[in-house]
Amino acid sequence: MEESLIIAREALAAANEAKYIANNTWMLVATVLVFMMHLGFATLESGFVQKKNVVNILFKNVMIVSIGLLSYYLVGFNLMYPGVEGGVFAFGGFGLSLPEGSAGLIDYADGRYAYYTDFIFQGMFAATCCTIVSGAVAERIKLIPFLVFSLFFVTFAYPITGYWKWGQGWLDALGFYDFAGSTLVHSVGGWGALAGAILLGPRIGKYTNKGIKAIPGHSMPMATIGVFLLWFGWFGFNGGSVLSADPGLVSLVFVTTSLAAAAGCIGSIIVSKVMFNSFDLSMALNGILGGLVGITASADGVSIWGALVIGLIAGGIIPVSVTIFDKLKIDDPVGATSVHLVCGIWGTLAVALFGNYGQDIGTLKAQLIGIVAIGAFTFSFAFILFYLIKISLGLRVGRHEEVKGLDREEHQAMAYT
Repeated sequence: MEESLIIAREALAAANEAKYIANNTWMLVATVLVFMMHLGFATLESGFVQKKNVVNILFKNVMIVSIGLLSYYLVGFNLMYPGVEGGVFAFGGFGLSLPEGSAGLIDYADGRYAYYTDFIFQGMFAATCCTIVSGAVAERIKLIPFLVFSLFFVTFAYPITGYWKWGQGWLDALGFYDFAGSTLVHSVGGWGALAGAILLGPRIGKYTNKGIKAIPGHSMPMATIGVFLLWFGWFGFNGGSVLSADPGLVSLVFVTTSLAAAAGCIGSIIVSKVMFNSFDLSMALNGILGGLVGITASADGVSIWGALVIGLIAGGIIPVSVTIFDKLKIDDPVGATSVHLVCGIWGTLAVALFGNYGQDIGTLKAQLIGIVAIGAFTFSFAFILFYLIKISLGLRVGRHEEVKGLDREEHQAMAYT
């Protein structure tokens, strides 16, 4: 009898270890996929800007990942996950504190992944929010001031609001739900992008007495490659947010994510054809991204039809939103505010309309409170930070530098000879 119990315990321990290895391996694969999204952002943004600004936008993308990971290591991780429930602000200390022995391995997070895996997966998310901002302020912002903004934004703004939900802060206690970050990542970046675009003003020649002048990107092939890289990486972004290798749930998330992206493309094409009487590739690309952003809040708990509707509406929002921002003379070269801010808000609201989390007034109220609270904090933080940089370091390049291009003036190098 005693021998049988020993065998049973050994079998259970082996099974738990195998499950832990599978979970941790999938989380690391998902981390690599999220890292790949930064290549997607770099390629997309470089395609959507003029060729005289390609080196500049690529340099910013390289720096954002580096700044994001280092600042998240030093401050952000323990600001976002301080170990205090129900709060507004808490801090668990500087750097990483690896628990000793199995506490940082198989006993960490109920055996789903290791402590270091947790950090590196979340760290890849952190840098994403500033990448969103870089596209909206492209082609006219000074390099050093933007990097200063990125440092403070990713160090403080993103982790603080992330703690409110994912770190078990006050929004989590309220019942707010955001599976993988329609609001906590994408709208946070979108609010920062909006603040920057407002304070910077439009690019020279964008809005004239004769109307709005299109300033097309220099390479639609690069932009298209960027969108497909982002779609590819989104399998890790959403699939990894399951926080385990659960076969059923990860598979569901893959399906809802892809169908929403495809529906977003169709929704954007239909609406842009009606509004502009053209098949606009840039709208189709941003429609895909809009669908991806929209489904991110509910990818783990929505029906197939729900995912299709969320994506279709998100895609349809894109041309309308872009037009409204242009009428307000808010210049966004890559459409980041429409894709990440507006579709992020829609996706977060869609949790209460289509998700399996409780379709009632209470759920809708919690979602609205989360959207407003995070929006008010993030926009205020970004606007004040950009303004302080503007009056101290200066924010916008001079007219000569903008006309000549940031590559020549800021980097003394061109992407193309």
